[in-house]
Amino acid sequence: MSQPAIPPELAPVFVLVRPQMGENIGGAARAMWNFGLDRMRVVAPRDGWPNPKAVAMASGAGRLLDEAVHADDTAGALEDCAYVFATTARARGLTKPVFTPEAAMAHAAKLAHQGQRTAVLFGPERAGLENDDIARANAIINVPVNPDFASLNLAQCVLLTAYEWRRQAVEVAPERLELAGADMASAIEIEKLAEHYDRRLDEAGFFHPPEKAEGMKIVLRNLWSRMPLTRSDVQIFHGMLRQMVRWKERG
Repeated sequence: MSQPAIPPELAPVFVLVRPQMGENIGGAARAMWNFGLDRMRVVAPRDGWPNPKAVAMASGAGRLLDEAVHADDTAGALEDCAYVFATTARARGLTKPVFTPEAAMAHAAKLAHQGQRTAVLFGPERAGLENDDIARANAIINVPVNPDFASLNLAQCVLLTAYEWRRQAVEVAPERLELAGADMASAIEIEKLAEHYDRRLDEAGFFHPPEKAEGMKIVLRNLWSRMPLTRSDVQIFHGMLRQMVRWKERG
């Protein structure tokens, strides 16, 4: 049974702590909006606020910057949040639960269904969050990156986390078939295709030797039923066989 939709106001708040480059703030806004998140808070940005370079980089997600809450410190940005995650790639000597992005956003979704607001802290590009910031968080998000090159761009980290939130908030089939306007072939259409090939291949002497013919036909029937054929595919296969028969008869 699927969970009810999460109210937009209980989606995680993404808090950019002391971001340095306007371009990265804009990139973070764009990444958030790609996955339906629009609650951004900005703590003490290095180059002041608002930032024209952030607006230029946001590319269609400028509304997030217009509505972003500006805070002077991390505590002020988190005052209405019940549970806080801090993103960091390094061990900080602090005892806390450590989540992958997927598990963290699953927990955030669970809390949202309970009516609790969550937040995710993202640190400045050069050195990440400080221990004083992380100490205010309930848990850590650690991305399983290459340990020899663990640094993630701010917007990349936001993108990964926002993507995992979207997976929790919206039901998406892990696999689907894009039919491009076509309909899948019906059982009778597949049956007629199999009969057509059986008949023509039998006439051509394909099922040889005779004692193996029945087994060969079963294998061929199984092949047709195993293939996800559209009605257009079936017509093409019929047409191919008809043309080959015409070509042979002309010869």
